[in-house]
Amino acid sequence: MFLTVLLALLSPVRPYLIQLSVDKYISNDLMRMLLTVTILQVGLLVIETVVRFFFSYLTNLLGQSVIKDMRVAVYKKVVRLDLAFFDKTPIGTLTTRTINDIEAINDIFSEGIISIVADLLMIVAILGVMFYEDWRLTLISLSPFPVLIFATYIFKESVNKSFHRVRNAVSALNAFVQEHLTGMVVVQAFSAENREYGKFRNINKDHRKANVDAIFAYSVFFPVVEIILAISLGLMVWWGANKVLNFEVTQGVMIAFIMYLNMLFRPLRILADKFNTLQMGMVASERVFKVLDSNEYIADNGTKTGEHMKGGITFDHVWFAYKEERYVLKDVDFDVKPGQTVAIVGHTGSGKTTIISILNRLYEVQKGTISIDGVPLADYRLDALRSRIGVVLQDVFLFSGSIYENITLRNPAISREQVEQAAKLIGMHEFILQLPGGYDYQVMERGSTLSLGQRQLISFIRALLYDPAILILDEATSSVDTESEMLIQHAIDKLIADRTAIVIAHRLSTISKADKIIVLDKGEIKEMGNHEELLRLEGFYHKLYMMQFKKAESQI
Repeated sequence: MFLTVLLALLSPVRPYLIQLSVDKYISNDLMRMLLTVTILQVGLLVIETVVRFFFSYLTNLLGQSVIKDMRVAVYKKVVRLDLAFFDKTPIGTLTTRTINDIEAINDIFSEGIISIVADLLMIVAILGVMFYEDWRLTLISLSPFPVLIFATYIFKESVNKSFHRVRNAVSALNAFVQEHLTGMVVVQAFSAENREYGKFRNINKDHRKANVDAIFAYSVFFPVVEIILAISLGLMVWWGANKVLNFEVTQGVMIAFIMYLNMLFRPLRILADKFNTLQMGMVASERVFKVLDSNEYIADNGTKTGEHMKGGITFDHVWFAYKEERYVLKDVDFDVKPGQTVAIVGHTGSGKTTIISILNRLYEVQKGTISIDGVPLADYRLDALRSRIGVVLQDVFLFSGSIYENITLRNPAISREQVEQAAKLIGMHEFILQLPGGYDYQVMERGSTLSLGQRQLISFIRALLYDPAILILDEATSSVDTESEMLIQHAIDKLIADRTAIVIAHRLSTISKADKIIVLDKGEIKEMGNHEELLRLEGFYHKLYMMQFKKAESQI
């Protein structure tokens, strides 16, 4: 801001020195004084150049510092949002918020508010000097200004609308590309390349049109500014020439006014553009702050560490809905004693996976309470709760990086010896050693270089290492072949022996050994008991058994 004021004060000095040179020193043939003033002007030009350098450098440095901090703040917020936010927000849109929109906020500092203040101060300083020198000549010169102000307003509104469409089109492009690159297997498997290409062309066409509309506004506005400048200069010369001839205005004043007008119109040409840059930065900041101000996160106000957690689980009349009143779980009520193995069965969409999601506090329930060892989930610290619950999901996600990093999730507290020991227990140690680099083998994005079964085995090692009090297996062996299942079955039995386990599985071997089986249908518990008890009831479980398990049992 100091440099902004300094630049505004320096701007009118050089034209004034030229005026002084023409009127006093050239007219009176004072060459020595003229040389002094010329040296002074060169020095002034050097000073102004240095000030402009530091002004430009510091404003951009400020912008980059702000967006660095904002990106960290946004990402910190995003990783703490609950999964309901991600269920309804496209990943590409969040990518746009974190990268493109925050980059637009940088423009607020580098080309926006500070530059606008600098230009406005310079305009005020130049106008002040012009009115001081000759107010009548100034008014004649600025008579076309109302037309310029009107044209600037029309330009600002037109470009602002176009820029809004550009930002929305960029967001749509990012979301489309991210989604389709991730799902490219489906696109190619169903020969949908041409259809999806057509959709992309339409989105890209919208993006192009929005940009072209903005370009059209620029193409009209800048020539209009040049024409108005030419008219101002013409009026000034027409009126000023008569005054010079009548010795009412000096030649130096006329030359200085030509410079003043050029200096005045230079910021005015781009002032409207800078206002639009500022507006777009504000629009982008609104979108970013919408993420930062989102209250869609799991409140972490608990104090319990769960260090001595035994694993007793209580669902007390729990109701849960992903959307408003469309309940996925309805009055779910059951107890699991520490060390018990509970299997949850039911048709697809019955709410099995939802139970483990709310147990992990990935979502908050609408009614009822969930407790572990008699302590409500909200009383546990979120990180402590989740560290005491091990999860092996059906759809295993692996990050880009080594197998070792994927197993430990870059936790420095876990040694390589512990990883190898857990891998041996699962039966994966030899397989990993056969890979190029062994545990340092680089897994591609989403683990595409490994089979689904191998990815599940790696996630199982991950769960073993964290030594959880409660183990959740979400159909963890559903995509593993018989040989691989045999490799981990012994480890599963050993792992769940001294801890509570909740198993969602379709395989007879896993369910039949459970201490308790919960049968879900459309979010409600229909039956509960062990394998033999439920078969004797000849109800929902018996029906599922006959449909899904009898054939498998006969094959065994």
